[in-house]
This record gives sequence, structure tokens and C-alpha cells, in this order.
Amino acid sequence: MSYVVNEKQIETIALPGRDLKWLVTPEMNQSDCLSFNVVNIQPGNTVKPAHSHQNHEELVYILSGSGKAFIDGTIYDIEEGSALLFSAGSIHMLRNSGTVDMKVACFFTPAATLKDYTFHEEVEFPE
Repeated sequence: MSYVVNEKQIETIALPGRDLKWLVTPEMNQSDCLSFNVVNIQPGNTVKPAHSHQNHEELVYILSGSGKAFIDGTIYDIEEGSALLFSAGSIHMLRNSGTVDMKVACFFTPAATLKDYTFHEEVEFPE
């Protein structure tokens, strides 16, 4: 099924450290193979808690802003134009260490929802 949507039409879900909008989900019946959301992280915020997706790969693309990515204990500098691939089971989180909002596009395969997140409250973003 072909599908066109503008994120302005999608309800924002406020989560710790970010605002999220799901544009493609399994419940919407647009795709059997992937899901997609857009995340906005304000300066100084960290996506919490650390999380993983046990049966899903996640490809993240930084649309604007800059910051740090925590992936399985390693910290990476990220900025507009950076792409990150989180393999299934990889523990990760993002931090906006810049001065403007960080906008992030997140693609999942197979299709995932918030129910597919495994949270790791014990993992902290190193200072």
C-alpha cells in the first residue's frame, strides 16, 4: 500500500529526553517490513533509559543537530548527516550536546513499536 504522511499530522509522544512521532507502524498497515519514527531531542537532553530491540535492527540518521551516541559502551560523536546502525540487541541511547534541537529519523526492520523496546535502567550515559 502506498502511503504519504506529514509529521505535522502525527501526534507527539513525550518520552524521557525526547519527543517521538511514529509515521509508519505495523498497526497502521503501511508496511510489513519496516517502521519509522522521527525523534526530537532538545539541547542537553539524553534519550533515557538506555534501550535495545532484541529482534529488530535500527538505522538512525541525524537530520539536524549534533551530540553523542552510546552504543554498547562506546561513545561516538554524531552530527547532521551521521548514520548509525544499531544491530539487534545493541544497547544504545543518544545525547544532544549541541546548542540546537537534534532531529533524528529512526528506521526499524522488521517493523517495531514501543512494545519491542527492552529498557536497561541500570545503564547510564557516561559523563
